[in-house]
Amino acid sequence: MASLRKSNVARLLRSTQDVLVIGGGINGAVAAACLAARGAKVALIDRGDFAGFTSQQSSNLAWGGIKYMETFELGLVTKLCGSRNQLIRAYPSTVQEIRFFTTHTKGFRHGLWKLVLGTWFYWLLGRFFTKTPRLLTLADMKREEPIVNLEGADGGFEYSDAYLYDNDARFVWNFIRSALDHGCDAANYLESLGSEKKGDLWETRVRDLETGEEGVVRSRIVVNACGPFVDTENTKSGVSTAHKHVFSKGIHLIVPRLTKGKRVLTFFADDGRLFFVIPMGPRTCIGTTDTRVASPHSYVTDEDREFVLSNINKRLVLEKPLTKEDVIAERCGVRPLVVANTGGDTKDWLQLSRKHAIDVDEAKRHIAIYGGKLTDCLNVGEEIAAYCQKLGLVLPYPKRVWFGEPRGEAREEFMHQAELMELDDLTSKTSSEKLSSRLWRRYGSAAFSMLEEIRRDPKMGELLIEGAEYLRCEIEHAARREMVVHLDDFLRRRSKISLVIAHEELRGAKGLREACEILFGKNAATKEQEYFRAHAEQNKEAEVVDAAS
Repeated sequence: MASLRKSNVARLLRSTQDVLVIGGGINGAVAAACLAARGAKVALIDRGDFAGFTSQQSSNLAWGGIKYMETFELGLVTKLCGSRNQLIRAYPSTVQEIRFFTTHTKGFRHGLWKLVLGTWFYWLLGRFFTKTPRLLTLADMKREEPIVNLEGADGGFEYSDAYLYDNDARFVWNFIRSALDHGCDAANYLESLGSEKKGDLWETRVRDLETGEEGVVRSRIVVNACGPFVDTENTKSGVSTAHKHVFSKGIHLIVPRLTKGKRVLTFFADDGRLFFVIPMGPRTCIGTTDTRVASPHSYVTDEDREFVLSNINKRLVLEKPLTKEDVIAERCGVRPLVVANTGGDTKDWLQLSRKHAIDVDEAKRHIAIYGGKLTDCLNVGEEIAAYCQKLGLVLPYPKRVWFGEPRGEAREEFMHQAELMELDDLTSKTSSEKLSSRLWRRYGSAAFSMLEEIRRDPKMGELLIEGAEYLRCEIEHAARREMVVHLDDFLRRRSKISLVIAHEELRGAKGLREACEILFGKNAATKEQEYFRAHAEQNKEAEVVDAAS
């Protein structure tokens, strides 16, 4: 890791880049991946870890925006459904169709039949790509999902969207890894101090947050992909745009698995908004809230927890109500919502969609990306490449397909080798999913090297951290190829370990120290202590904010 990151920082400082992408969330990741694959000389920097802010806090859903039908944004819904379909086709192991099992309560603002017809129209806008919707009678619901509390309900319906089998941050990282494979100089924990246009080039001052050293990155084009901090970065660089962001906070609580079903249970919360119960491997993710906030920095408050727990306890039949003690982990982030930079924010912010907008200053050769969502990420990558071409950038391979998992012979050969090794005999020791499928989904062609490692040393096929679905060879791989600088980078973003194992349980987990030694060598103890100290400090800060609010 130290060698990969160090060499990347050195290269991006000493050479002139075609494009500097600032921000390593989903927007920056796809921009860098698309440009690098098509032959541009690209640098990508982030002041934190890749996917370390909003892009690690989503619902893990790739959905076509069915809720936007209520505001008649049918063009947006059609576009998002097309994007969802494209993701399912491109990443069949990672982005998979999932059924949404929805309960309808008597007296809701829209009648049951109106909503059922809406799901069929949604299916039509989605080009009939998914399974057909269906009406659910109370008898159907009781038989198929007995955990659902049907008191006050008059039926329900089921329709399809998609979800990420692993977590959102891992999905983002794989775009970063693709960009690296195509020659991108990417570095996390490298902060932009602002950009200045000098002649035909931008000069962006950067600070390495690991060493404290500063330098300058020179590029012909700057792409501001800082997510919720786009406006802040523009201010640093003296750039004005047609759009700005407002923020909506959303939280999710991770609890023990509530149902063996692999559906998303969908309800309308007390305030009328959609509310989800989402499968997450051995756990269940519940939420979300939608609270307007002024700052990109957000925390889970007692009020947030009470809202989520109260709503779920009313809508499920549980042996005992869920309480704060049942919460294994929490996710909290802001949705950056696009509004016009002039004329004020007059629209009801609860109705603002997750569409994206791209502002281009042709004279300065500066691009800023506003809003967006995971579902629409491939379109963002294509649009940024097209805008860069309009700004004069020549892409040697303009039609190169830059996304998607390896198909055909590569996958068949991997599965064949795994079968010859009897790799899936280890499945019962790791999860209900076949181990070969899991490794292919996470690493694609890079998983071939893991088969070799397991053949060389069977211990490489063993679980290292009890309760987590990660093998010793996966942690070795992360140490070599995934630019893990801090323990949280691995536990929260390259994997989902900290989302499915409670913090105190993780502290005493067998194998955690060995994992740290693989990732950080002689700095293992320091990095481990740093992780738990940072977690304690975040909790204290959140308590202060909660008390103040």
